[in-house]
Amino acid sequence: MSATLRLKFPGAHGHELAARLDLPTGPPRAFALFAHCFTCSKDLAAARRIAQGLAHAGIGVLRFDFTGLGHSDGEFANTNFSSNVDDLVAAADFMREHHNAPAILVGHSLGGAAVLAAAQRIPEARAIATIGAPSGVDHVLEQFGGSLEELREAGKAEVELAGRTFTIQKQFVEDAEKHNLSAQIANLKKALLILHAPRDEVVGIDNATDIFLAAKHPKSFVSLDDADHLLSRTEDAEYAAHVIAAWAARYLPAETEEAGEAPHSVRVSETGLGKYHNAVHSGRHALIADEPVSSGGLDLGPNPYDYLAIALGACTTMTLRMYAERKKLELGRVSVSVTYGKVSAAHCEDCGAAAEGREGRIDRFERTISVDGPVDAKIREKLIEIAGKCPVHRTLESGSAVVTKLASDATE
Repeated sequence: MSATLRLKFPGAHGHELAARLDLPTGPPRAFALFAHCFTCSKDLAAARRIAQGLAHAGIGVLRFDFTGLGHSDGEFANTNFSSNVDDLVAAADFMREHHNAPAILVGHSLGGAAVLAAAQRIPEARAIATIGAPSGVDHVLEQFGGSLEELREAGKAEVELAGRTFTIQKQFVEDAEKHNLSAQIANLKKALLILHAPRDEVVGIDNATDIFLAAKHPKSFVSLDDADHLLSRTEDAEYAAHVIAAWAARYLPAETEEAGEAPHSVRVSETGLGKYHNAVHSGRHALIADEPVSSGGLDLGPNPYDYLAIALGACTTMTLRMYAERKKLELGRVSVSVTYGKVSAAHCEDCGAAAEGREGRIDRFERTISVDGPVDAKIREKLIEIAGKCPVHRTLESGSAVVTKLASDATE
């Protein structure tokens, strides 16, 4: 399980800001900085769940309250979007001094716009992820409704947001209207992941489209399906964390072998998010393993036998591609589907030597190869032969030695 530390650090304009640092059980692979939504706090359920989900994936996360919100000092009425961006940079400075600078920036709603605006001022940040973010800072002004006109005329107004009343000053409106977020997105020069729910009623999906079109590659979009804007359902926030962790792994430095991992080893660890939910780390790649709901899991990732089938399918396509390049065959795109099940050895007519002399049930993998290009009967037979030379295929057929040890640091 991850650990959460309570911290305070100086904000950009002299106020003391309250923060929480979620840490993984082992040395963090990287650190992330999380920016919460407009008028929310670091302790919003979605912020907490996403930070803890990233910590379970080996990423330390700092989440903090912007000036005047949550447990941070200062007056919210005196803040604006620019001061929030300044606080983000101050948070990154604090992380750089006391831990490591954030390699990942994550922002929810207007916090997403803030991390896009702050990214150029945090040079160590390699990957930026936004969740339900607006494509323009002035989008937040729509939440003021009829109070916006009063703001412009009187200089300030009481605005009700999410059931709470806030004092907003005219300077907030003027600051929001001056920002050109599209230009900052176009000059981001960092990997960008956009997560957005198509049915988001607070920040419409068209904002995700605008951000995606403004950004340059590498950029990715992931739909949050029927999630609401605040990701109030546990499974939606946890899903966002899993996606961000897996995506960001591509842009993080390669993991070292200081922890004693062999070059070809993988590490699988329970996350505590569900009975069978596990985080899988293979080099710089982060994956999830789980069981279906019918078996008591959360169905947030492939089960162990799914991974075995994935290994067989991937090994087959790679082996066939190597053969095609060596023989200069125009196969087009190769795909392999694999189905798995347990069958009776006595009644498996196509199992061959694997079923001979066996009683009871045996594991049966059925592999179907598809190629886009035209191939004659002779080539088809050859492809089946070559598929049988796939190393994973041979491992499955020949069996392997599995040596199990108890780690020396295990306690009785």
